[in-house]
Amino acid sequence: MSLLITPQQLNSRLKDPGTIVLDATLPPVGVTPPVDTRARYLEKHIPGAAFFDIDEISDHTTPLPHMLPNEREFAKAISFLGVGSDMTIVIYEQEGVFSAPRAWWMLKTFGAEDVVILDGGLKAWEEAGYATHSGFVTCKPARFTPRFDAEAVISFDELQQAIAAGETILDARAKGRFDGTAPEPRPISSGHMPGSINIPFLELTENGRFKSAHDLKALFAAKGVDKKKPIITSCGSGVTAAVLAFGLEMIGAKHVSLYDGSWCEYAQHPEAQIEKAL
Repeated sequence: MSLLITPQQLNSRLKDPGTIVLDATLPPVGVTPPVDTRARYLEKHIPGAAFFDIDEISDHTTPLPHMLPNEREFAKAISFLGVGSDMTIVIYEQEGVFSAPRAWWMLKTFGAEDVVILDGGLKAWEEAGYATHSGFVTCKPARFTPRFDAEAVISFDELQQAIAAGETILDARAKGRFDGTAPEPRPISSGHMPGSINIPFLELTENGRFKSAHDLKALFAAKGVDKKKPIITSCGSGVTAAVLAFGLEMIGAKHVSLYDGSWCEYAQHPEAQIEKAL
């Protein structure tokens, strides 16, 4: 099954009651003034699309951003958006590739089976000549039964074990942040985990879309990634780590976990070892 859907394919399914469309656009970190992606959604969205607020559908008991909520809270929130366990779930973002894969990963981690991303997002939809709507969308609540995949997400302690074992850890942050030569957008140290490999998430994209599976295979191979071995993805706060996870899924990797706390947690942990480029 393809992980990407074209605007033409989505348009043919738009009135299908078994298909639900979600705008999962997060504002970029460190941009002033902040981008109000919900307001942009209300101004213009794919007809019938609901707004999947990644920040809102997260664990609010921790100061770490975007952390997964518990199963009950996730199921309650996603059911309210009209998402059922047996539906085809189409996720898009307003521009580029950034946060839609995080929503894809969240849904897959909680047991959704048929989740795809609109190739090129809202921009591609408009370029294909399809209409958009504005305003609120009232969704009929659906039944989402969560089935949590514990192997899809790892904790700090599990990450430490992986580092000690020399497992593959991929970091989606920009090179300067990974090297420790550029600051983080949050008030924490930059640098990287011992033995981790830097693959900035934008390297997986071209013109606001994912590269082909063929090109992604070449990219990961050039970085020394063996898709048959266990792989952990990380980033600043667990969002673009999902871009790497999605790209790995596109090339057939089967043992991929995401470190949900990512650098926000790691850099502040007293037991963390931080390395920087010489």
